[in-house]
Amino acid sequence: MSKQFVSEEEFLAAYNPKDFDSPLSTVDVAIFSVIDEALHVLLVWRDEFPCKGSWALPGGFVELDVDASLDATAMRKLREKTGVKAPHLEQVGTFGGPERDPRGWAMTVLYFALMSHEKVKLSAGAGASEAAWHKVTGGKVNGQLAFDHSDLLKVACARLQNKARYTVLPGYVLPEEFTLTALINIYRILLEEEIDNPMMRRRLLRSNMLEETGNMLSGEKQRPAKLYRFAEHAASHVFERNLEAGK
Repeated sequence: MSKQFVSEEEFLAAYNPKDFDSPLSTVDVAIFSVIDEALHVLLVWRDEFPCKGSWALPGGFVELDVDASLDATAMRKLREKTGVKAPHLEQVGTFGGPERDPRGWAMTVLYFALMSHEKVKLSAGAGASEAAWHKVTGGKVNGQLAFDHSDLLKVACARLQNKARYTVLPGYVLPEEFTLTALINIYRILLEEEIDNPMMRRRLLRSNMLEETGNMLSGEKQRPAKLYRFAEHAASHVFERNLEAGK
């Protein structure tokens, strides 16, 4: 028969968390950007076991004495790998099981971030010797990733594309001032499909999410184009209708 406690304080004083099995707890972050007209994800090269000699999503263990929350863990790993704070960091989901990690039953909380690669200062971090951008096509990179990270990448890509259909999220890879053409092109790259440019221009301009900066972008082979920036409330804006394929 279990001991009967008269107060929660007495119960907690006697409680030993090591009486129960605990999974390995990590956070992994799919950090996306657009480079040379293509979606890329930041990967790190593992030079230590397990999965030595393979590419992986940046991540690491939750540090109980450092991280106040899972978001804090994700932001810490993001700063370690890129040197910057992402304009958008979002939790995607939680994944766990006995087959994920050869060290034991493991769970991870997956995040994705979207940012301009020009602001990033790459750093491999602990357990890795190199960090590099890899092209993503159809939710995949060239080659198999460590652990179950190929599966995690597919899930993160699907979330990214889904958010692009009803938010201005794609704009986070652009500089502070941009043209409508540049913004629409980012949508096309992230969604991996053609977009009706006139319709998309109307959709964006009618949303009141964009502000004219008063500046123009001039080029030798094109007419000067207006430069825009996002309004302060743009990050929370949700379009009434999802962007459908080919529209």
